[in-house]
Amino acid sequence: LRDALPDETVETCDVLQITGAPFRRLYGGGYAAMVRHLPALMGWLYDLMDRPGRGRDRLRNAFQEVFSRPLVRFLRRKRPKLVINTHFLPAEVVARLRRQGRLDCLQVTVTTDFETHRIWVQPPTERYYTATERGRAYLVACGVPRADIVVTGIPVRPGFEKPLDRETARRRLELPPDRPVVLLLASAGGVASAEALLSALLTMPADAQIVAIAGNYAKLQARLEACASAARRSPNAQRRDPPRILGFSDRMHEWMQAADIVVGKPGGLTTAEALVCGVPLVIVNPIPGQETRNSDYLLEHGAAIKVNHPLLLGERVSRLLADHQRLAVMRLAARTIARPGAAARIAQDVLELLRERHCLTARPGAQESTWADGQPFR
Repeated sequence: LRDALPDETVETCDVLQITGAPFRRLYGGGYAAMVRHLPALMGWLYDLMDRPGRGRDRLRNAFQEVFSRPLVRFLRRKRPKLVINTHFLPAEVVARLRRQGRLDCLQVTVTTDFETHRIWVQPPTERYYTATERGRAYLVACGVPRADIVVTGIPVRPGFEKPLDRETARRRLELPPDRPVVLLLASAGGVASAEALLSALLTMPADAQIVAIAGNYAKLQARLEACASAARRSPNAQRRDPPRILGFSDRMHEWMQAADIVVGKPGGLTTAEALVCGVPLVIVNPIPGQETRNSDYLLEHGAAIKVNHPLLLGERVSRLLADHQRLAVMRLAARTIARPGAAARIAQDVLELLRERHCLTARPGAQESTWADGQPFR
């Protein structure tokens, strides 16, 4: 959008930063604690909120009315022409303000899982962008007009969509060209610990280069490094290259394109990135609710396998690496259900919506340009 609208201000906002520390700790911290310690309750609540219930909706709205006041002031001060929601919390707040006549703008919502949920439905929303046809069908069943829903896929960063063969990616990352590469996307939360997953991979029969990425979690990275050191000192340790343990990386597209398999949780964004790179997933630790539904979608389409216990991870990954034909089929399945170019498609549709509602003024002498996928914008 910034490329297409150089004369407009396109601002990205973290709603939890705007609402303040108390709500951030309660909302974000409470979610993380529930996922870690009470995952079954998390799944129950997710399903409960997916069923109509006026009492539940009123209670949630009353809670958000209190804690979202800084966000309300922010929105009324900014007076946006358009709000693009990638989470149901701002979608609900913006829709409520519009219904109350306290905010005059358009809004669209980008759903970021492979199935949708009733809580995403927040009229008056001009457009919903879904990852799949299944997601669109569910929104229609929840009462959203079909004409207001566009199936685009989940947006990923541009690097994931740039063609890069596996050999080149491995050369750039200094990975062995002649052995399988297993990429573990370690998580700070979940039913099974990241250390247990790494230990299972380090002791598995298959000879593979293990790469573990801990993201911004420095303590998790330190624990993984300690786990790797302990595995090397074990009397049962196999002769193999030491694992690569990394923190945050801005080269995730290269790591995924270099990998034979990605092991991790089936979050919507991570999964979309893996599919665009054509790499099969080994699913562990799905969060009950949205991630178990993502897991079902991947398994149904043959782009993933699911491991229910860390003790089985090494054996399952070893078998998969040895079955070259199955790996090839899974790679094809991943690319078949991938939807590269989602961000450009959403931006294109948003621009058309803004023009239809006369929210943009054409610049004199503006020339037609194109997105990366060749589609024009003005």
